[in-house]
Amino acid sequence: MILTILGGFVSLALLILGITAVSNFIFFPRLKPTQHTTHPKLSILIPARNETAVIDQTIRALLQQTYPNFELILLDDQSDDGTGDTATKAANGDTRFQLMTGTPLPPGWLGKNWACHQLSQAATGDYLLFADADVCWAPEALAALVTRAQTEQADLLTVWPTQQTETWAERLVVPLMSFAILCYLPILPVHFTHLPAFAAANGQCLLFRRSAYEQIGGHTAVRNNVIEDVALAKAIKSHKLRLRMADGNRLVSCRMYQNWPKVRAGFAKNILAGHGGSIPFLLLSTIFHWLVFLFPWLWFAASLNMWPLVLGLAGVALRGGTAVFTHQRPLDALLMPASVLLMTRIAFQSIQWQRRGTAEWKGRKLDPHLNFPSEKRLDTSVNMDQLLIEQNELIE
Repeated sequence: MILTILGGFVSLALLILGITAVSNFIFFPRLKPTQHTTHPKLSILIPARNETAVIDQTIRALLQQTYPNFELILLDDQSDDGTGDTATKAANGDTRFQLMTGTPLPPGWLGKNWACHQLSQAATGDYLLFADADVCWAPEALAALVTRAQTEQADLLTVWPTQQTETWAERLVVPLMSFAILCYLPILPVHFTHLPAFAAANGQCLLFRRSAYEQIGGHTAVRNNVIEDVALAKAIKSHKLRLRMADGNRLVSCRMYQNWPKVRAGFAKNILAGHGGSIPFLLLSTIFHWLVFLFPWLWFAASLNMWPLVLGLAGVALRGGTAVFTHQRPLDALLMPASVLLMTRIAFQSIQWQRRGTAEWKGRKLDPHLNFPSEKRLDTSVNMDQLLIEQNELIE
């Protein structure tokens, strides 16, 4: 009887996830190499802290874009590895490039949010593109990005870069971010309703219409929020503005982490905040994923029944389908149970950090009270209740 109930629950969950994924496969936009007849000024704003390993490639790629009208401003956020010098050399005197030196972090701010605020104050463009230092740009990427934003009349266009993964830890964990977006967040209500519940964003690539960014209060409104990208997307919705999302489709790509310790730390930094700072919610989420993606295989091993086998294969198929859509390795889907176990380890790492107050990122301690902000501590009208899928909103 218990197995039947659990089997029914898993079947229903997989059906809902499958319907969501199929609708997203059909309607989720992809960036395409296109040109637009108008070229509003674009401010490319990059906060960088100890990014000397990647910043040379990033600056060169951006300065080789086909889009003709932009400025590129990089803020060196108190790096100690020569990030600013490396970026300046890569720019090679190009007048479109400007280097800023970040000022000390004031109380009540998280590092990236403060850096982005400073960049926004220096920007002169009609559009503001906040991008991470490790994002890779094909030559047509900026033109495709601005064209889609104009075509969609987007106040915020967020792009999900094609994730580059090499080590097993990256391959098993990083694609779960795209899996969550495609299976948990239907794109149609994201685009065609103003409900903040249907909002998500990726801090690796946020393109704002400047007037919309200012209307929602910019990064000042989310200064102490570790998942500021999602908070900004919710603010866009709350102000009845237009949020749009797109897949990077290899025009925009990124390698987030290079090994298991970095994967674990990067995801653990934000996973609890993505669950509204609620440990019970995070534990329920973990149990849910155990039931949906692990339990069918354990049930099949014990009974050799066809029903759990079908459920297990359905979970693998979902993971494989999202891998194909986002240009990942579909065969890695066979290890979905291992991915769930790794995410469980990450969840407990996040809980441990929160309870001990020992979370740290790029050499800075993360105040647990700032890391998991409540609505009362936020200077914004956004409802900060987080969706289950926001556990993967961890991009710095």
